[in-house]
Amino acid sequence: MTVFRDFLTRFRPTASPGRAAPSGVPADRSAELGAELAPPLVLLEQAQAEARTVREQADAAAGSLRHEAEREAATMVAAARAEARRVQARTAEQVLRAAEGEAAALLAEADREAVTVRDRARSRTPALADRVPALVLEHLAAERERQAPDRGRPQDGGL
Repeated sequence: MTVFRDFLTRFRPTASPGRAAPSGVPADRSAELGAELAPPLVLLEQAQAEARTVREQADAAAGSLRHEAEREAATMVAAARAEARRVQARTAEQVLRAAEGEAAALLAEADREAVTVRDRARSRTPALADRVPALVLEHLAAERERQAPDRGRPQDGGL
């Protein structure tokens, strides 16, 4: 790289003003500028190459991390689904047990009511059985009384 002092020498007059100097080799300004800019441009190209390498490494690392994260997420989803199935089975079992318990309680209550009805029927049956012949006789007597006034009239022959 060019030193500041070398930069200033470009602006120093080479001769005193006056008559034209004898011909010499003209200074090649573009070559001087090219020589001056070549080292920083080489450093810039190296920096760009290094940046490109860093980006490629970062892309590779990001791809690897993404792949690992996807694999880990898939593992977590599979574990969550398995746990959901276990929870669902456990809940279904609890609901089934509760329903079975409720059904057993209902059956026991129905059995108790059936026993109560049977006992009531047993206790009432003798009294009702004693009343049935009397009720039948009353019914027959009422039928005879209803038919008794009709005996004196001729019947219509089934019309």
